Order: sequence, then structure tokens, then C-alpha cells
Amino acid sequence: MNGKSYKVALDDIGDNFRDKREEMVNTQLVRRGLVDLNVLRAMRVTPRHVFAGKSNLERAYADNALDIGQHQTISQPYMVAVMTELLELSKGDRVLEIGTGSGYQAAVLSAIVSEVCTVERIESLAVDARKKFDDLGYKNITVKIADGTLGWPEEAPFDKIIVTAAAPDIPAPLIEQLAPRGIIVAPVGERHTQSLLKLVKDGDKIVKSYHVPCIFVPLLGKFGWEG
Repeated sequence: MNGKSYKVALDDIGDNFRDKREEMVNTQLVRRGLVDLNVLRAMRVTPRHVFAGKSNLERAYADNALDIGQHQTISQPYMVAVMTELLELSKGDRVLEIGTGSGYQAAVLSAIVSEVCTVERIESLAVDARKKFDDLGYKNITVKIADGTLGWPEEAPFDKIIVTAAAPDIPAPLIEQLAPRGIIVAPVGERHTQSLLKLVKDGDKIVKSYHVPCIFVPLLGKFGWEG
């Protein structure tokens, strides 16, 4: 942003974007049935325009995904909110995110939970997201550059896990790293069309339910799609 820190840029134009965030929440989320007050609050306070990048500034709060380069996207606000709501988050949760991307989803999560660990395989995206987190003052997000399909075993177990890229199925290492009674939300299906899958670890049982149809970029890695 012309050499300015993200924090300064927010100070310069924050008021206008607060109005846009409020409109986004009311027209794109509440009207579609989202009700979790913590999720709605997180969406109201998280500066999506910063994570969307300068080239997407005017479209940052539009009702669609946006290209952020490297064949990756920042997800549609509605999809971010739906996935977050499906996680049934609590304040004390430790959350693993697979696919940092722009950093927006991690920032939304961090406004609700105690800790977010996020893994990104593309170094330039991870570095940029980490800079945004630092500039905006996020203290409870840690970024790792690695194959996200392997999870983050050193930090496991996690209360909740969210996968922000599409896989043929939820990678086995992620299920292993999920705490008892934990929840995973991920887009699962074919390469070009999926549904959100919610997996709940209930004792020795795994309970799965399918929700919103969606289209995400592919999850690449050892337990995902081949590049």
C-alpha cells in the first residue's frame, strides 16, 4: 500500500470500510441465515480489504471470491462465515487452519478463539500474511510454511480444524490431530465441485454431515490432489 503499513492504511480509510463491513454482514450473512453472534462480530471487525490486497480494494466486500495471485483466492465472505459457524467455536479453542492464503480466514478465527495455527505451502503468501498479522497487531496467529495435508503434528491436538482448499477427502493426519469431540470443516468432493463437510470426532466414532455446495482451489500435497 504505497509503502505504508497496513495499520496506517486502516487509520486513513477505516471509517468507510467499517460501513462496508456492516453492509456486508447485514446483506450477505444475516439475510442468508447466519446467526452465530461471535461469527458476525468477527466479520464486522476484520478488515477484509487489507487481506484482499490493493488491486481488490474496491471489490473487497463484494459477494464473491477474489484472486490474490499464485492461483489462489480470498474466499467469498459468506463462505468464510459459514465455515466459521460450522466449527462451533469457543473462546478457549485452539484452531488449525490449512491454507493460509491471504490470511483473512485466520484473522476472522483469531477474533473468536484463543489461538490459530495456520499452514501455507506457498512461501510468498505465508510471508505476506505474516506481515499483515504483525502490522495489524494480531498476537494469537502463528504461520508455518509446509505441506498442509500433513497438518501440524508438533502443535496437536487441535480443538477445531478448518481446511480452505478442496480435497478428495479429509486428510488422515488432520483427523489424527483432532482432539476428542473436535470438529473439522473442509470442502470435499471432485476437483471442480465440492460440498462443505463437517466431521465430528465423537469418542471412537467419526460423524460426518454435508452442508453448502462450493468450489475451492485444490488442496495440493501428500494427502490431497497432485499438483
